[in-house]
Amino acid sequence: MALRRCAALAPRLLRNSPALPGAPVPGRTSASSPVVTNRCGEELQLRRFSAAPSSAGVSYEQLKRLLAGRKAVVIDVREPWELREYGHIPGSINVPLGQVNTALQLAQEEFHEKYGAVMPQQTDNIVFTCRSGVRSLKALDTAVSLGYKDVQNYLGGWLDWEKNEQQK
Repeated sequence: MALRRCAALAPRLLRNSPALPGAPVPGRTSASSPVVTNRCGEELQLRRFSAAPSSAGVSYEQLKRLLAGRKAVVIDVREPWELREYGHIPGSINVPLGQVNTALQLAQEEFHEKYGAVMPQQTDNIVFTCRSGVRSLKALDTAVSLGYKDVQNYLGGWLDWEKNEQQK
C-alpha cells in the first residue's frame, strides 16, 4: 500500500525512465541533472525540459549565410518605430513581439496582407531577432509552443548586426 502511494506521488516526468526522450541510460549519471530521493526512498532524476532546440543561437556569420542562401525566414520582433529609428536587417519581416502568437496563427493571405511577406510554415527555418536577443527568445518560445520546429534566436540582435556591419 505504501509503495503504491509513493509511486503516485512521483510524477512520471520526474522518473528516471529510458522511455523518455533524452532520459539518462541506466548506469550513467548526469552532473547537470540533480537526483533527489522522495519519501519512499526512490531516487528521482530532475530534468530540465525545454521545447526549444539546444542549439537555438545563431551568430552574425551564421545569419549572414542563412540570408545569402535564402535558407531562413528572419522575423524582427521589435516595434515598428524601433526599425524606423535604428534600422533593420535586410530581408527581415517585422512582427512585433506582442503580435507573434496571433501572427503565426493567421491564414497565409492575412499574414501577407498584414506583414507584407509570405507566412513561414511550421517546418521553415525561422530566426527571430530583436534589439539584443531578449524579446526574440520569447518569440522563439511562442513559435515552439505553436508547433514550429526549426526556430532559432539571433543572439546579439540588432546591436550585434549593426556593430558587425560597421566593421566592414
